Amino acid sequence: MDRDRGDQAPLLDLREVDETQVSVVGGKAAHLGALSRIDGIRVPAGFCVTTAAFRRIMAQTPSIDDRLDQLSRLSPDDREAIRTLSAEIRRSVEETLVPGDLAAAITGALARFGEQAAYAVRSSATAEDTPTASFAGQQDTYLNVVGPEAILRHVSRCWASLFTERAVIYRLRNGIDHRRVQMAVVVQQMVFPDASGILFTADPVTGNRKVATVDASFGLGEALVSGLVNPDVFRVRDGEVVAGTVAAKQRAVAALPGGGTREVAIDRERQEQPALTQAQVVRLVRLGRRIEAHFGRPQDIEWCLVDDDFQIVQSRPITTLFPIPAADDQENHVYLSVGHQQMMTDAMRPLGLSMWQLTAIAPMLAAGGRLFVDATRLLASPTSRAGFLNMAGKSDPLMRDALETLIDRGDFVPTLPEGGGPARLTTGGASTSIETDPAIVTELIERSEASIAALRRDIAAVTGTALFDFLLEAFQEHKRVLGDPLNMQAIMAGMEATWWLNDRLHEWLGEKNAADTLTLSAPGNVTSEMGLALLDVADVIRPYPEVVAFLQDVAHDGVAHDDFLDDELPKVAGGAEARAAIEAYLDRYGMRCVGEIDITRPRWSERPGTLVPVLLDNIKLFEPGAARRRFEQGQQQAQQQAQEVLTRLRALPDGQQKADETARMIDRVRTFTGYREYPKYDIISRYFIYKQALLAEAERLVRAGVLTETEDVFYLTFQEFHEAARTHRVDDELIRQRRDAFRSYQALTPPRVLTSDGEAITGAYRRDDVPAGALAGVPVSSGTVEGRARVILDMAHADLEAGDILVTAHTDPSWTPLFVGIAGLVTEVGGLMTHGAVIAREYGLPAVVSVLDATRLIRDGQRIRVHGSDGYVEILP
Repeated sequence: MDRDRGDQAPLLDLREVDETQVSVVGGKAAHLGALSRIDGIRVPAGFCVTTAAFRRIMAQTPSIDDRLDQLSRLSPDDREAIRTLSAEIRRSVEETLVPGDLAAAITGALARFGEQAAYAVRSSATAEDTPTASFAGQQDTYLNVVGPEAILRHVSRCWASLFTERAVIYRLRNGIDHRRVQMAVVVQQMVFPDASGILFTADPVTGNRKVATVDASFGLGEALVSGLVNPDVFRVRDGEVVAGTVAAKQRAVAALPGGGTREVAIDRERQEQPALTQAQVVRLVRLGRRIEAHFGRPQDIEWCLVDDDFQIVQSRPITTLFPIPAADDQENHVYLSVGHQQMMTDAMRPLGLSMWQLTAIAPMLAAGGRLFVDATRLLASPTSRAGFLNMAGKSDPLMRDALETLIDRGDFVPTLPEGGGPARLTTGGASTSIETDPAIVTELIERSEASIAALRRDIAAVTGTALFDFLLEAFQEHKRVLGDPLNMQAIMAGMEATWWLNDRLHEWLGEKNAADTLTLSAPGNVTSEMGLALLDVADVIRPYPEVVAFLQDVAHDGVAHDDFLDDELPKVAGGAEARAAIEAYLDRYGMRCVGEIDITRPRWSERPGTLVPVLLDNIKLFEPGAARRRFEQGQQQAQQQAQEVLTRLRALPDGQQKADETARMIDRVRTFTGYREYPKYDIISRYFIYKQALLAEAERLVRAGVLTETEDVFYLTFQEFHEAARTHRVDDELIRQRRDAFRSYQALTPPRVLTSDGEAITGAYRRDDVPAGALAGVPVSSGTVEGRARVILDMAHADLEAGDILVTAHTDPSWTPLFVGIAGLVTEVGGLMTHGAVIAREYGLPAVVSVLDATRLIRDGQRIRVHGSDGYVEILP
């Protein structure tokens, strides 16, 4: 091929390139070049017009820089502006003349294969077909292009297709700079197949890496990709077709003699014949496994069958699969999502993952930016399995169903003999030795506060590598406090008393979820107190209209005004009083934030602007003294419910005994249920101290020129950060790769249950008591409420009215300030004893959690009815 006098050729033969040259030939061409080198894999011959040619064209395109600047400033939701501007850019690129030397080089390359031969002209972007972003179907491919003039015209169209509306939106949503992506073009000899289709070397629906799926149809693959036909579908496992469906394929796409393609009808007698024999399917999957092994990850492969010979025309990573935690053996493993237990299923950065791993009591594995625990041994032993499933069911019924589904198959989870597994799990007994004594809770809190005060004092003087050694010791104290037997007993005492009351009072009186009312305004709940305390802050601010107006401006500008407490608020009438109240609140609760188990997330003390919309809602929706009144009303309701229950019990056979037992359990639940929230408060308090020390160390590394910015350390593990502090060296490329990976992980939905085969198991509600069309979930707080759904995914964007029902993906304790202003709660994640459920009961909010896809199925502003006692949500007309 001809080469220019620069450092990159304008054209390269596909056989000259491989996956190391993505920046030169784009992802598609790089993969095709690599494929052509794999033994036994046939790839149609051709060449690539490299990104050097694209850069020349872009440099000659009028006003391109200004237009790219405009494009980068658009919101991905501004479809009309994107449509208009991207069309202008495409038109300009297509109208830019291909330089004469480049046109001659392309024409010369065509002469090798025959100028009048048929070709496929295909876009190949540099951000395409990477492990983290496939860009599938976002740029253009043209089939059966004949003649040099047509080839040149379609090469220009491929360059322009970098700016299709769908490609622009994809880049905007994924934070990819338009200038960072360049376009190469593949020109390949056209293949006229008998059949074609797609091979996934992992099941794209379940994620199972051991199951390959083949879609096949007659003629060119465009019939399948465009949805013109339903393909034959075959599933292959261990070299055998385990399932197959042959579709009626009435249409196909065929090549026209003079160029282009058209739809054709399939002869009636062929329509229901399989496009591939089973032997061909197995042979194709064998080729796919060879390709997968070369690239080291599951592949989405486009193939053509010509005279019983397979040719591969594309292979890209399957980017939608959730990664599998690494294991040091080949045994079967069952992994459970930690995020579904912690009510935070968002992706975490590497420092956040490693810090949680270092401070958690149970061993945890990272994959896809999330944490998992390996539950295989607990499930393998019949002795421990029942107790474990019982606990899982109380926490998340969908997780339990997923586990039972896997166990019932009988071919994945091993069965250990009795006595061969871990110790038996129980839901009772752990708290039987603990007295119902409020002094126990007081003692635990005092221990925690003393330990945190010592941490804050001792860490202040430690810097450099000594800081990391200090923190490793601090993590041991962290785990000691968390794992204190008395701590666990107090938590379990409140949970078990709740379960006892719900079970017995349902059995004896027919009362559903009786503990919900009996635990209203229970003492000592640091999370519910946090929500009420913000009402008190609103009381301080409400008398000062200038402060309210100022905060409205802050809320409108967002986090850009996070310094408002220091710089501007004190200048406003009443500002000093408002600042004092907000700072006192932050002194107590400022370590909290959304997604707080990830240490890299900004805390309220770091971004106090996050709280401003909630403060404004409190000022608007409530009268002065609302916090005290709300707490007192809860106490009164709980007392009235207790008296009513005990009176009704005494009228039953053995009534006095039942009433006495119940009275003891009511006392017990009110003594311990509030403490359920304290250990998380302890953890997050420590996390903020760790974070402040680590950021100070990161700032020193920035001043020393080791890091570009402090938040670079968020993309290092704790151990890598330690090494950077010791050596004063950081791998900038590693940080860039970690940023890209984190961005891709954000788009993934973590499964509740994941197997070592990669299969994601969702679980299902097997209920017949949910009305048609209603959304099933877990009832966690009694009552029924009807109102406007507010679908809120970011607490900072809350704008509530009285009677609104909050619908969101998950709520950790940081969402509690919103709870005081809503009438009900619906979440996609959660269980009976997760934080959102506990606080909903504290505030008397009807709540249903673990509603699959609630934020997608319920539209913001719709009227819904939440059945908090029965566990379902109705969408009203």
